[in-house]
Amino acid sequence: MRRSVLSSFLIVVALLAVVASPAAWAEVRLHRLFSDHMVLQQQQPVRVFGWASPGEKVTVKLGAVEGQATAGKDGFFLVQLPPQKAGGPFGLIVEGKDSRVALQDVMVGEVWVCSGQSNMQWPVSRSANAQQVIANSKNDMLRLFTVERRPSDTPETDVRGGPWQLCGPKTVPGFSAVAYHFGKQLQEKLGVAVGLISSNYGGTPAEAWTSREALAAHPKLKYYLDRPRNPRDKNRPYGLFNAMIHPLLKFPIRGAIWYQGESNAQNFQRAEEYYTLFPVMIQDWRRRWGLGDFPFLFVQLAPFRAKTSQPTHVPWAVLRDAQLHTMKTVPNTAMAVIVDVGDERDIHPRQKGPVGRRLALAALALAYGKDLVYSGPIYKCHRKKGDRIVIEFDFVGSGLVARGGPLTGFTICGPDRKFVNAQAKIEGKTVVVWSPKVSDPVAVRYGWANYPLGNLWNREGLPASPFRTDQFPVVPQGK
Repeated sequence: MRRSVLSSFLIVVALLAVVASPAAWAEVRLHRLFSDHMVLQQQQPVRVFGWASPGEKVTVKLGAVEGQATAGKDGFFLVQLPPQKAGGPFGLIVEGKDSRVALQDVMVGEVWVCSGQSNMQWPVSRSANAQQVIANSKNDMLRLFTVERRPSDTPETDVRGGPWQLCGPKTVPGFSAVAYHFGKQLQEKLGVAVGLISSNYGGTPAEAWTSREALAAHPKLKYYLDRPRNPRDKNRPYGLFNAMIHPLLKFPIRGAIWYQGESNAQNFQRAEEYYTLFPVMIQDWRRRWGLGDFPFLFVQLAPFRAKTSQPTHVPWAVLRDAQLHTMKTVPNTAMAVIVDVGDERDIHPRQKGPVGRRLALAALALAYGKDLVYSGPIYKCHRKKGDRIVIEFDFVGSGLVARGGPLTGFTICGPDRKFVNAQAKIEGKTVVVWSPKVSDPVAVRYGWANYPLGNLWNREGLPASPFRTDQFPVVPQGK
């Protein structure tokens, strides 16, 4: 009797274990990125994936296009369809042996991932001109997907969040303001559906968005793996990559926009590390998505903290320089400079419209081949001319201008490396810099402060990036 009861109990436990196992799901279940109103990336193979019973044959129909695949031992299936042109709405039907999922209003267009920390997370409702922006936000060709904010100790396959929503007054208030303004501009210029995947988390560092393998592979970064943290800590290395990026990797995208860096500018050492960490993170994402060097567009840190005209050596200036270095050395990247929209008392400047629009300019140029000036002046090279230094720039556009009066924001130094405020003037496509206090100049810096006060722009209305001509150590001795 006891043996019979025990046997029955073990059978029930075994059946429950089978039912609970992902590999035993009888009904077809799609990855959460798939829902009504979704956007699929045009001109790339369409991948539809999810879970079914192991060995089950799954058929996918997108409009008139059809494909099939067989679920693996773990129940996962992926059906790949030929690349499609922009259009829709389509029906997306997924059928297994005994189940069927039907999605409606599926568009083919452009898909972008919008990631970073709080300034990317910052919602429309708390940004400048919120009421007007929300009231005019209805656009069924702009679709929104928000990833749930959470870390994970291991790489996850399905994402938490969603579903896809049509952009409008009811859905846009809580959505990323930078992402919204970026997507709105793209949709209007391209005339196709645009899907935005908002995957961001306030107060988080770049190492949290980088895979464990990428950190382990770099000699300067592998020390992160020797510092265990609570698995629920959002700042732990690779935790947000596991939960908020890894589940997206099988979904084709056009590119990514990124607004982050504040959490890596806490001190000189952390800021200097960004020269290494940020390019590693970008290359890690690209390698794992398997889409080549897709456009990666990012925002340079906004001005913050006390305004000063004095030469200062600060971590925020170092991190901005690391961002500029990344733009110059990592292929197919661009940087939106926003030195004109900062707030010395608020790390979250409310003007998000210019940020999104400048990212969109870069996307139109890099991703879509539009012939336009998408950046303000970027330091190119310099030469010494007597007691002066002549600076040359890329992205001059139709000319350099000083907004609001004589040029400001430049400092200069001699062999002693002590920077002093400098005079500067525009000569054609160059800027000439000098100071009566420096007879033998060796280096120039521009906007080298927590809160840059420079006023160099191009005639296209885009500000110059802070820069330095030197390669002096960025970490002060004794810091």
